[in-house]
Parts: sequence; structure tokens; C-alpha cells
Amino acid sequence: MKIGYFLSSEEYTPAQLLEQARAAERAGFQALWISDHYHPWTDAQGQSPFVWSVIGALSQVSSLPVSTAVTCPTVRIHPAVLAQAAATSAVMHSGRFVLGVGTGEALNEHILGDAWPQTDVRLEMLEEAVAVMRELWRGDFVNHHGRHYTVEHARVYTLPDTPPPVYVSGFGPKAVDLAARIGDGYVSMMPDGDLVSRFRDNGGGDKPCQAGFKAAYADTEDEGARIAYETWPNAGVPGELSQVLPSPRHFEQAAQLVTPDQVRQGFVCGNSADAHLEMIDRYAKAGFDEVYVANTGPHWQGLFDLYQREVLPHLR
Repeated sequence: MKIGYFLSSEEYTPAQLLEQARAAERAGFQALWISDHYHPWTDAQGQSPFVWSVIGALSQVSSLPVSTAVTCPTVRIHPAVLAQAAATSAVMHSGRFVLGVGTGEALNEHILGDAWPQTDVRLEMLEEAVAVMRELWRGDFVNHHGRHYTVEHARVYTLPDTPPPVYVSGFGPKAVDLAARIGDGYVSMMPDGDLVSRFRDNGGGDKPCQAGFKAAYADTEDEGARIAYETWPNAGVPGELSQVLPSPRHFEQAAQLVTPDQVRQGFVCGNSADAHLEMIDRYAKAGFDEVYVANTGPHWQGLFDLYQREVLPHLR
């Protein structure tokens, strides 16, 4: 099982993300995830750099493979533009780049005043967007007049030797089925073996399945739980609210109904290697091939030291 580190664009500055990437490689992590946001979930997180600038910079400080987790190629940025961004990223990372995509959240995608579509429409848009990008990666001029997107006389000139793999995120059955049908891999955030099985049984076969979880490293479990609750109370916001709430202010309002224990249950808090190994084992038993851990709070170097000293050697 590949163990990677998840770079949280919502919480760290570009310089901190680059330093974390360096530290992750030194510690023995095998790959990087990076989130793509226009806004953080809450003001307490406080950051949201443009991910494509950071991805370019990552190619100069780390040799680890990089995946977006995940980019929405449907509303805020046209898929023809993302096709160029992903192709350039794949070139800069010598082919070690995966474009993770999903249907996105209103939090990031509503900013230009576009209507936020219902789930079925967003899935339809995602499928067309992926088709547009793959057509552009063939290297020919493209004219596309689809239901959701128009492309006229467009050609991506800077291309990697092989097109970037496209992994598709899915948390509900329709999204998982789409991932199985069009994805080169599957992305999730939950150790749910049923979703992995659905992906594999409906066309995903033996394609890679990635997932991630969050940690809050600190000297004690209680201190880690405090950091997690103060920084990521949105982690306890249920259901489809994460897809439809439009601003950090609205997430902060919804998070007033979230208890510290609800957030604590979703994080690995403190400094216990056994707790991390137990969480990783849950994803392994669910059938995932790769798992990525994100840290929240200021003590990320402690997490890297823990993994280098106790977690990764045990897994090997």
C-alpha cells in the first residue's frame, strides 16, 4: 500500500506547502496529494493559494508523484484551460502527475455567478469535461460543441509523453459508477469497502483506488482534538451541505451545530503511531491501494518525524 502526504491548500501558505513536500519526501512518504480550493472551508484555516502555481513549484522541490485531490473541471475553470494546466504539470513532473477530478463544491465554484447545478447535472458536466480534456491531450486541434462546453480551434501544444491519468472522486453510488466508467482510478475520503467494491465491480477492475484522512499532531490527544475542532469544524458538517454552502461564513454557521467529539472522531489526534497504523489498516482492509494523511495545525514536522521513525518502518 502506497502511503502519501496530503498538502492542505486551505490551511498553509505556498512556502509552507513546499516545505511540507520536502519534509514528506525526507520522511519516506511515497506521493503527494494537494487540494484545489478558491476559498478555505472556514476563516480559521485562512489560506487558499492557486493550486497550479504551487504544483509547478513542487516540481522543483520534490520528486514525489503529485495528484490533485481534487480539481473541479466544470464551472470555475473551463476544461480546455485545465487540460493545458494538467498537461504542463505532467511535463514538469516528468509524467508523475495525476489529475484527480470531482463535481466540486459551491464554496469554490459559484464565484463567477454561475448557477450551481443539481448533482445529476454536475455529474453530466464532469463526464463531458473529462472527454474534452482527453481529446485535447491527443495533440490535435479540437472543435467541440457539447451540451455544456464549447471549444473552438484549440490545441494544447505542450504535452507529456502520455496523457495524465484522470482519477474520479465519488462518495455516492452515481458518482462511484461514473468513476468506474470513465476514470483511470478512484478517489475517496472514507474507508468504505462497499464503495471500493462498487467501483471495481462496475468497470473499475484493478485500477488504483486512493483515499485520504486527516490528523492533528500534538503532544496529547486532547490538544490535537482541540486543534482539529478549532481549525476544521466543517469536518462534522453532514450530508450534502459541503457541496451546496457557498462561503466560509456559511460553513462556520453550520459548524456551530458540530460538537468537538464529532470532529475528533474523524481525525487521528495526538502523537500515537498505533492510532495512525490503525487508521491506515482500516483503509487497507477496505481495499484502497494508496492512502494520504493530512496534518492540521502548526506541528506538522512532528507528524513527519513520527512517520519516519515509527509508522513507515512498521508498514515496510
